[in-house]
Amino acid sequence: QVQLVESGGRTVQPGTSLRLSCAGSGFPVSSYVMGWYRQAPGEELEVIGGIIRGGDSVYYLDSAKGRFTISRDNTKNTVYLQIDSLKLEDTAVYTCVADRSLHQVVETINPEFVGRGTQVTVSS
Repeated sequence: QVQLVESGGRTVQPGTSLRLSCAGSGFPVSSYVMGWYRQAPGEELEVIGGIIRGGDSVYYLDSAKGRFTISRDNTKNTVYLQIDSLKLEDTAVYTCVADRSLHQVVETINPEFVGRGTQVTVSS
């Protein structure tokens, strides 16, 4: 059974940092491109970025460059999303995805596997 299980979401104050994790199972995680999306209430889905299999190349949407860092540990079948200097507008459900193609993850937004998401709330 394929699973992508996100964790680490919680309520935080503006200006702080947060690291989200996503553990994959049931498929060859190290052979897949992993990515992160987010969706704020009433807003469209937003792609944050994707990380290729070996982890040595990461693609970020322009809007995500600077405060978001995607990394992976293939020994743990886990991908991470570090968010720094959190802002109120970062409040959203953050979802982990996986596909063999970076194009599917960051361009067509049609990944093979999608997690259920973890809620991040930024509030003072």
